[in-house]
Amino acid sequence: MNPVLWTPTPERANASTMAAFERFVSEKNGLTFANYNEMWEWSVTDLDAFWAAIWDFFEIRASVPYEKILGSRTMPGAQWCTGAMLNYADNVLCHAEGREDHPAIISMSETLGRKELTWGELRSQVASVAHHLKNMGVTQGDRVVAVLPNTEAALIAFLATVSIGAAWSLCAPDMGHVAILDRFKQIEPKVFIAQDGYVHMGKTVDRREVLAHITSELPSVNQFVTLPIVGDLPKGHVAWDSLLDEDVPFEATQVPFDQPLWIVYSSGTTGNPKPIVHGHGGVILEAAKQSLHHDLTHSDRFCWLTSSGWIMWNAQWMALGQGATVCLYDGAPNHPDMLALWRFAGDEKLTYLGAGAAFFAGCLKAGVNPRNEVDLTHLRSLGSTGSPLSADAYDWIYRDVKEDVWLAPISGGTDLAGAFVLGHPAMPVRAGEMQCRALGNAVRAFDPLGNELIGEVGELVCTEPLPSMPLFFWGDEDGSRLHESYYDTYPGIWRHGDWISIDENGASVIYGRSDATINRKGLRLGSAEIYQAVEGLDDVLDSLVVDLEFLGRDSFMPLFVVPAQGVPFDDALKDKINNAIRKGVSARFIPNEIVEVAEVPRTLSGKKLEVPVKKLLLGGDPATVVNRDSMANPDSFDFFIAYANARAST
Repeated sequence: MNPVLWTPTPERANASTMAAFERFVSEKNGLTFANYNEMWEWSVTDLDAFWAAIWDFFEIRASVPYEKILGSRTMPGAQWCTGAMLNYADNVLCHAEGREDHPAIISMSETLGRKELTWGELRSQVASVAHHLKNMGVTQGDRVVAVLPNTEAALIAFLATVSIGAAWSLCAPDMGHVAILDRFKQIEPKVFIAQDGYVHMGKTVDRREVLAHITSELPSVNQFVTLPIVGDLPKGHVAWDSLLDEDVPFEATQVPFDQPLWIVYSSGTTGNPKPIVHGHGGVILEAAKQSLHHDLTHSDRFCWLTSSGWIMWNAQWMALGQGATVCLYDGAPNHPDMLALWRFAGDEKLTYLGAGAAFFAGCLKAGVNPRNEVDLTHLRSLGSTGSPLSADAYDWIYRDVKEDVWLAPISGGTDLAGAFVLGHPAMPVRAGEMQCRALGNAVRAFDPLGNELIGEVGELVCTEPLPSMPLFFWGDEDGSRLHESYYDTYPGIWRHGDWISIDENGASVIYGRSDATINRKGLRLGSAEIYQAVEGLDDVLDSLVVDLEFLGRDSFMPLFVVPAQGVPFDDALKDKINNAIRKGVSARFIPNEIVEVAEVPRTLSGKKLEVPVKKLLLGGDPATVVNRDSMANPDSFDFFIAYANARAST
C-alpha cells in the first residue's frame, strides 16, 4: 500500500458537501453506512433511490417532475427521468437569483486581458445572445458551433444556445481545419461563431485564412458571427459584441430530460471523430453528483486549466452549476515561465485548481517551487486528469506546492462527460492513487473473459447505466457505431478503453489507454485524423501511429511511415509530415519520432494493427500480442519487434 501523503481533519471532513449528502440520505432514506464503500455499493445497486437523492439534495429545477427515475435499465438504451421537463442553462443561471453582484466568471486571457462578469451580467448577456440566435432562425434541435478559446464568450454562447433548446459544439482555435471540418460537417450547424485570431506565448496567431476555408465548407450555416482580434469584420458576418446589447429577460425553454445539450468528440481509431450527444438532464445530474467528489460550494473560486477542445472545458461548468466563481485561464501556463498559472491562482485567491497531469509533471521537471514564490493561502484543493499522475508528482505537490492541500486526481472521459474514479474529501491521499470510485458509477476491472479483478490490472468497465452516457452518436441511425465503441467486448457492459487496477478498498490506479486512441496531454484523438493529414501527402504511401502512454511515463508517440517510391526519407520529408499534422490536426499531435518502415502491418481485412503494435512496444510478448495467421503481411511485424527491443535496451 502506498504511503499516505495527506489526511483530512475531522472538521474538514464533516464540513464537506459529501458529508452533507450522507446526512441527507440518512434522513431521507433511513440509511447509514459504515464506510464509503458501503455507500458506493448502495449507489450502484439501488439506482432509483440514489439518483432520486441526488435530484432532491441538489434541488434540480424542472418545470415538470420526472415520472420515474429509471425506466429501462439496459445499456445502451437506459431511460432516465421520463416525463421531466427542464433546461441546463436554467439550472446554472438560477444562482444569479439574489447574487446578481457576485462574480460568476473571471477570465484571464493572453489575448484579451482580465475580465470579470457578475452573475447578473452573465444572465443578462446570455439572454441577449439567445434573443439574437432566435432572430437568426435558431430553434430547438438546431446546432450552433464555435471555434473559440476558453474565455467568457464561449460560455455565454453555450448557455444562450442551450437555453433555447439548440445543441452546442465547440472546437479549440489551435485545431487544424481538417480536424474542425471532420467534426462540424457531420452535424450541419445553423450558426458558426469564431474568433479570428489569438495571442499565444507573446505571438499573434492569425486564423482568418483557416476560418475562411472552414466556413466555405459549411453550407448549412445561415449566419457567421466573428469576434475580431487581428482583422476587420468579414463581409456578411455579425460582430460578436453586437449580440450582447439587447435588454431582454432571461427565459429558458423547457425541454425533455434527454434533449441534446451538446455534441463532443472522442475519436476512435477509424473513420471520422465520434460525434457524442449528451442530454440536458444527464449532464445536470452527473455534474451535481461529481461536485460532491470535488467538495464544491457557491463560495469556491474554481479553475481548471483546459483547452476549449477538451471535455474539461465542459466539466468546469460543474462548479458554475453550484454557484461557484469559475476562473478561466486562456494562455500558455509556461509563459513567461512555469509559475504563470500558480501566480494566477494566488492573485485570484483560487480555492480549487485543476490541470492535466502533464502540467504538474512539467512543473516537477522544471524544478519550480510555488510554495516559496506564490501566496496560496486560499488554495484548498488540487485536481489532475488527462493521463496518469505519477507518484513523484504527488510528492512534488506536497513538498513544493502546499503541505495541507487536498490532491484529488480524477479519470473519466469525453464519452460520458464525467469521471469514473476520483476523490473523496474525507479520505486520505496516497501517492499515485485515486481515492475512490464515483458514486453511481459501477466501475470495475475485468479480465478478457469478463471476470472481475481485484488488485490486478484489467479493462475499465462500467456494469450499470449512467444518466450522462451518450444518448447517441450524431448520424448513427441504427446505433451500430455506438455499440461497437463501448459494448462489443462485453455485451451490455460499457468498456471504456483504459487499463485500471482497483484494490479491495476501492482505491484505483489508471495505467493509460488499452485501445489505440491517442492521448496527448489529456487531449484524445483518433489515429484516423493523423492518417488523413499524413497520407494526404503525395510523398507518403502509408503510415501507422501509436501512443505509448503508460503509468509513470510521458506520452511517447512514434509515427511509422512508408515513403512513396523514390522519395528519400530525410529531414525534409519529416518537416513536411510535421507541418501537415500541425496544419491539418494540431501542433499538439506532432510525433515524438518519425520512423521509416517498409510496410504497415495489417489484418487480412486490411486494418492497421495499431493495438498489437502498441502492446508490443509497451512490453508485450511478441508471440501473444498478435496472431500472425490473421495478418495479411506477417513478416512486417518483425521490424516492430526489433524496434521494441531497441527501445527496451535504451
